[in-house]
Amino acid sequence: MEQKKIIRTVAGVIENENGEIMCTLRDQGKYDYVSFKWEFPGGKIEEGETLEQTLERELREELEIKVDIEEFFYQVEHDYPDFHLSMAVFKCKLISHNIHMNVHKDIKWLNPKDMLELDWAAADLPVAQKVYDLSK
Repeated sequence: MEQKKIIRTVAGVIENENGEIMCTLRDQGKYDYVSFKWEFPGGKIEEGETLEQTLERELREELEIKVDIEEFFYQVEHDYPDFHLSMAVFKCKLISHNIHMNVHKDIKWLNPKDMLELDWAAADLPVAQKVYDLSK
């Protein structure tokens, strides 16, 4: 059996001062099964980076924001058809409010109890479920 490529990423569950969580909409991409799906922002780990350094860099590149990375929140291990995704997720507080969508189609700020209303990418769904479960 062929070994799937493993892609290691990080993502942030980013909360604003109102307790709402940032949700970002992916644009058309290389993989149709995650195109135009909602996700928690983040990206791929580069050689020599810590998880926190990766998250800070990706959020700066994709959204031009700064966050306070508070704590590890969830570990996702998900098999997509073409690769295995290993994603470390951190709870974050938004510091900067000047957001620029450099790669995403849309951004929504949702109350945690509304997290399951979006069409999430498969790997992000368990994270959205945990945010929702903790809001009860």
